[in-house]
Amino acid sequence: MRKSGDVLFLDPAHHLLFDELEAMGYRCLYEPEIDREELLRRMPALTGIIVRSRLKIDEELLASGHKLRFVGRVGSGLENIDVQYAESKGITCLNSPEGNRQAVGEHAVGLLLSIANNICVADKEVRQGIWKREENRGFELSGKTAGIIGYGNTGSAFAECLRGFGMRILAYDKYRKGFGTDRVRESGMKEIYNECDILSLHVPLTEETMHLVNRQYISRFKKRIVLINTARGAVVNTSDLTEALRNKKVLGAGLDVLEYEHLSFEKLDTEVLPGVFQSLATLPNVVLTPHVAGWTKESKEKLATVLADKIRAITP
Repeated sequence: MRKSGDVLFLDPAHHLLFDELEAMGYRCLYEPEIDREELLRRMPALTGIIVRSRLKIDEELLASGHKLRFVGRVGSGLENIDVQYAESKGITCLNSPEGNRQAVGEHAVGLLLSIANNICVADKEVRQGIWKREENRGFELSGKTAGIIGYGNTGSAFAECLRGFGMRILAYDKYRKGFGTDRVRESGMKEIYNECDILSLHVPLTEETMHLVNRQYISRFKKRIVLINTARGAVVNTSDLTEALRNKKVLGAGLDVLEYEHLSFEKLDTEVLPGVFQSLATLPNVVLTPHVAGWTKESKEKLATVLADKIRAITP
């Protein structure tokens, strides 16, 4: 088969993606330790690159990709890729949010149930021989109103996962219209501020959404809320959230993402980790997980399959 060019994998991915691209005629190269300087040197020879989040694919790198036809993101967020510049150069940017939508939706429900039933607190106590029943009395989701901000793949998956709980579901998406169903009400922010008990974030990180959830935003809610964030950490101002948790304006928070994550999402950036994080981490009404909402055994393969299909669609 005619070779379609070289595709460099900058991060780990399911072997299925490698195999599928090879079957399309690409020569796949796997170099997860490559640094920016070496990548810049190699860019002129590449037809495609496969990334997660480890390196920022900026204008300088893209400009040097004289043969580059596509950048494939194994996952959903494209904030580490200069998409606007890439498209101006005729480079197609592809992602695969369909691949982990179910995983994120289920994880968000898990965070919510953990908070509603004090599961993490109770587990820690029982392991220490502490048996508190009344203190760990939870609340039911039935009859509550959930507000979903961003109704794309993960937002709609979260709504689907909530179907069996007897909840009212409101959803707001600034850039989508006409998505309401008999189970999900397409709403404005005023309705969400006035009525929701639970707020779940499903938006990308952009200049517009940076610190979207801050003191002013939280103050607009009529009820005390539970916050779930499986989107991006910097969508939430951690200092303002910690304050709201302490004064009970926010009853609990389930955070799979933190604004102090390293660019790669593989670790916390300890060089910039402020004292407010330590304050947040000590609160009993907070559940934290290490950016794994979309990381299931099933989603790893699905992400690869979706991305392979999209690359196949643009391959001559």
